[in-house]
Order: sequence, then structure tokens, then C-alpha cells
Amino acid sequence: MDDTLKGKTGAKNFTKNHIKGTKYTIAISSAKGGVGKSTFATNIALALKSIGCKVGLLDADIYGPSLPKLFSINEKPESDGQTLKPIVKYGIQCMSIGFLTEEQTPMIWRGPMVTSAIKTFTQKVSWKDLDFIIVDMPPGTGDTQLTFAQEINMDGVIIISTPQEIALQDVKRGIKMFDKLKVNILGLVDNMSYFIGDDGKKYSIFGEGGVEKTASEFDKKFLGNIPLNPEIGKQGDLGIPIVEHDNQHEISKIYIKFAENIKKEFFEYK
Repeated sequence: MDDTLKGKTGAKNFTKNHIKGTKYTIAISSAKGGVGKSTFATNIALALKSIGCKVGLLDADIYGPSLPKLFSINEKPESDGQTLKPIVKYGIQCMSIGFLTEEQTPMIWRGPMVTSAIKTFTQKVSWKDLDFIIVDMPPGTGDTQLTFAQEINMDGVIIISTPQEIALQDVKRGIKMFDKLKVNILGLVDNMSYFIGDDGKKYSIFGEGGVEKTASEFDKKFLGNIPLNPEIGKQGDLGIPIVEHDNQHEISKIYIKFAENIKKEFFEYK
């Protein structure tokens, strides 16, 4: 893990976002599906909570929401007719389109409807006294990303990728998009970077070093690696993310280290 994130991204220049009831918005993005972005988003939210932060989690993937499954939430949010009340699970304030639809209902929506839903979640949800709201972005570089970048004033984005080139091709597009939109990229994370077998040997299933190389190529910070571990997927399927299930697990400790660096980055200059 790299603990030098602090002070490298111009924290003194960070501004408050436009989401009422929150201090800072951090997007978790990949531009590529299937690289563990939603798992990272849920676990980093829980890690921030574990070190004393008040945290919200917004599932912004309208077409493929993951939060209901990853947090095992099967209820609908309350509404007063004007605003939606986030559902609190594991001490995290949560919102997802998946809370408002049946699990297998496809969202056959055009772009304007997606934009409208995102604006509802950012403007008409009664987020309360949050230090951070973590936004789980959908894959791609489309309407959702543009809406957040142009209207929400995000304070930073963390980009998740696996090491193989097919994933990094999309990541590079994502980096260029966020740079063009002037969104502060906090850094890149190499997820599922390797696996330790029963024989104790390290296996780089998806290649090695690609994410760090990409970070260097685009002059971005490389934040560290998260190894592939069966317990991560198991706990996600159970709806109890690994940081919540066992905060002393080796993977949980990695997430908590990430969270400590994020907290320092945003609050040291208060």
C-alpha cells in the first residue's frame, strides 16, 4: 500500500460539492465493467465509516445497480412526496435505483431519463451530515459521468482497474474524459492484481504492473494493489462486504489504509 496520497492532489483547492447534506463527493470509476468497482465502492465506504467518518453511498449505475445485492437491501426508501430518505445499512446512508425497482426489472431508458434519475438522487435525497458521499459510477464515459462532472462538482475520482490491457484501454479513455472535464483524479488502484495459491506462490492471473504503468503514463498517482481473494466475492454475495464482516482481514486492512489516506487528504487542511 502507498501511504503518500496526502498532499499530492491539491487538497487546499478542494471545494464543497452541491449535494446538500454532504461535504465531499468521491466517485469510484473504471470506464470498464467487471473490474470490481462496485465492490471497491462498498468496501471503501465501510472503511471510511470504520475510522470515524460519516458516509453515504450512491449507486449511480442506473442500468446495472449492485448496491441492493452487495448490502443485502430489499426495502424501498421512504418518501415525503418531495424527497427520498436514504436507507441506512451498516451505518452507511444508501441510495440506488435498485431500491425502487424489482431485482430483475431492466431499465430500458434513454439518456435523458438516466440524467433525470441522477439529478433526483443528488438533489432530492435527504442526505444528512455526511463527511463523504461515495458514488459508484457505471462503466463507460456517458450521460452519468457528464452529469456528475458538469453539475455536481465532484471533489475527486478514484479509478479502478485490473492489470490486463483490455481493461486498461477503457481506463485510459476514462482518464482522458475526467481530465477534459477537469475532475481531480485522486489516483488509480490495481484490483485483483494477483492471487496467492495454497502453495504460497503469487500468481498474476491478469498480468502484472499494467495499472501502475498507466498511472505513470498519464502522470497520475498509483494508490496500490488489492489482491484477488475468494472471501471478497463470497462476502459480497452474502451482502456483508468484507470490511464489515471482518475488519481485521488482510483485505480489509488494505481498504482501511486507503480510507485513512483519503481522510487525511480531505481533512488535514480544514
